[in-house]
Amino acid sequence: MAEILTGAPVSEAMIRSLIPRAEKLRIGGVTPRLAIIRLGEVGSQLAYQHSAQRMMARIGAEAECFVLAESCPKAELLALVEEINRRRDIQGCMILRPLPSPLDEQAVCAALVPEKDVDGVTPASLGAVFTGRSVGYPPCTAQACIELLEHYGIGLTGKHVVLIGRSLVVGRPLSMLLQARDATVTLCHSRSRDLPGLCQRADILVAAAGSPGLIGKEHLSPGQTVIDVGINTVRGRLCGDVRFDEAEAIVQRISPVPGGVGAVTTAVLAKHLIDAAEKTALPG
Repeated sequence: MAEILTGAPVSEAMIRSLIPRAEKLRIGGVTPRLAIIRLGEVGSQLAYQHSAQRMMARIGAEAECFVLAESCPKAELLALVEEINRRRDIQGCMILRPLPSPLDEQAVCAALVPEKDVDGVTPASLGAVFTGRSVGYPPCTAQACIELLEHYGIGLTGKHVVLIGRSLVVGRPLSMLLQARDATVTLCHSRSRDLPGLCQRADILVAAAGSPGLIGKEHLSPGQTVIDVGINTVRGRLCGDVRFDEAEAIVQRISPVPGGVGAVTTAVLAKHLIDAAEKTALPG
């Protein structure tokens, strides 16, 4: 049976390291504060908002939520982003997505200054991931995959990683983060030719396609590490992109859904906030 790479120990270790850093900031007169922008009452976004708020409270930071109507005009949303850009007491901002379809999500994300982009949504932050520059922060879910692997001592140097999914939220930025750690990355997707064969040859397989049950025993080999990033709801139950029962019987290690990468994502968000607060409040 495979070793289960649960996210809770990773998150707890990160929290323990963040608490004294947040306390040092508060002693210096700065309370780390995260702005959360939400449009409407989408259930999944509300759940993530509440998770982020709980995380900020645990480390000694604050979360300020800005709620607009789902039908709000673009100008109103951009004005809010500009207000957050100006406020010196806010060091980080998370825009809950996807935005309602009439809005230009790309333009809204681009309006946020990269220094406060703690979830890697601005062009500058994403560009920094691809160029190796220290501007903004990588997307939290992509970074959470790295944190999970590093916590469990899974080395990346020279490893062949097959990454399924090419989104700007996980797939493409994660491929850059992995290559920066000297992994060899094959980036593919649900339409890649001979996907089972590609996956079988991986040392580490990362499933981030957003397709429930896409990966099964025909894609897997003994000795592999499997990171399941998929978050899907099927018949009211949360599941990943990997058929867990099939994988657990074959591979060496696997992250579960729920309780794997997702459990680390809000801790990464908190780390990015503290990093941002330190850069603005404690120069040099």
